Amino acid sequence: MTDFNEKVDTLIASIRQVYGDDFIPLHRPVFEGHERQYLVDCIDSNFVSSVGKEIVQFENMVCDFTGAAHAVATVNGTAALHAALICAGVTRGDEVLSQALTFIATCNAISYAGGKPVFIDVDKDTMGMSPTALRSWLEANTRQENGFCVNKKTGAIIRACVPMHTFGLVLRIQDIADICEAFNITLVEDAAESLGSWDGDTHTGRFGAMATLSFNGNKVITTGGGGMILTEDEALAKKLKHITTTAKVPHPTEFVHDQIGYNYRMPNLNAVLGVAQMQTLPSMMSIKSEIAAFYKELGTQQGWHVVQPREGTTSNNWLIAICLDSPQQRQDFLIRTNAAGVMTRPIWRLMNELDMFSDCQHDGLEVSKWLEQRIVNVSSGVPDARLKDVKVSV
Repeated sequence: MTDFNEKVDTLIASIRQVYGDDFIPLHRPVFEGHERQYLVDCIDSNFVSSVGKEIVQFENMVCDFTGAAHAVATVNGTAALHAALICAGVTRGDEVLSQALTFIATCNAISYAGGKPVFIDVDKDTMGMSPTALRSWLEANTRQENGFCVNKKTGAIIRACVPMHTFGLVLRIQDIADICEAFNITLVEDAAESLGSWDGDTHTGRFGAMATLSFNGNKVITTGGGGMILTEDEALAKKLKHITTTAKVPHPTEFVHDQIGYNYRMPNLNAVLGVAQMQTLPSMMSIKSEIAAFYKELGTQQGWHVVQPREGTTSNNWLIAICLDSPQQRQDFLIRTNAAGVMTRPIWRLMNELDMFSDCQHDGLEVSKWLEQRIVNVSSGVPDARLKDVKVSV
């Protein structure tokens, strides 16, 4: 144990050489562009709520960056995923395939839509849904009936599949997309953590019917709170915009709503932050790539298993992950680093281990359990010393 503690102390010292002697957070927002001026301009314009040109501008900037045809801004990533699942046809009694190794928002959104999660194991290298595990479970547990994929055990329609790109690492998403198509399941990518991640030349979020992003305060860019839905389908984009803006029918004088809608609109005040953040995103991505290279070198020098993007993919390096040798090492690591003022955190508790999802069907989750006991995140933000290198691209 003494040797391991010394190894952790060496890592802490190395991290402090980059981030300094003060408390080091896991990740923090960086406002080094036009955020302050754009906020003042927005306040002066009085368009601070759900109407404002910056909402459309922000949506267009994300489309330009990702290559997606359409984007719909929302108040947060969970709302984005809920709306996407509604438009995927998920309703009460349906089932949705997802990961147990994910943030709670994924399963909350499935529940809001009336669905029930079914948990599929992940690949060890990506920590995202395993296409091998997905195909195996579907072949053993489902049948095709009237064009739908039906769970043979429960009789429920499996309406959608929601894999997540964990920490910005790109899962084997094309394989997942092919399987979903073969089994008549709608693919909705949870790309909340992967703005700036690519599978070859294709940005995450462009492999299924829809995908969702998050702009929470700890993401690569932030709007304070906020989310977005990406789609290639114009009709679907219009439907998403309609239901996320209270399903109000345009009318010169009357308030007419043609279905149950949701007040999931992103305020213009948040959107102006998004515009400014998108202008600095390329610069931020470059700096975060250097931080990732720093940790990769530390892994080589000090013997840490720093999780790397799989070949042919590019990660946004949102949160750097280290895989430890045992559950005990994980616990010791977390205690020692946080006590030293260097924030680290474990990966999420598996969803099927939470009371509200404990009765959900799953495939054994062998790899998910293994990773849960060993993965930690380390400080991954932009250091103060590099803020001078942040450039604005207008």
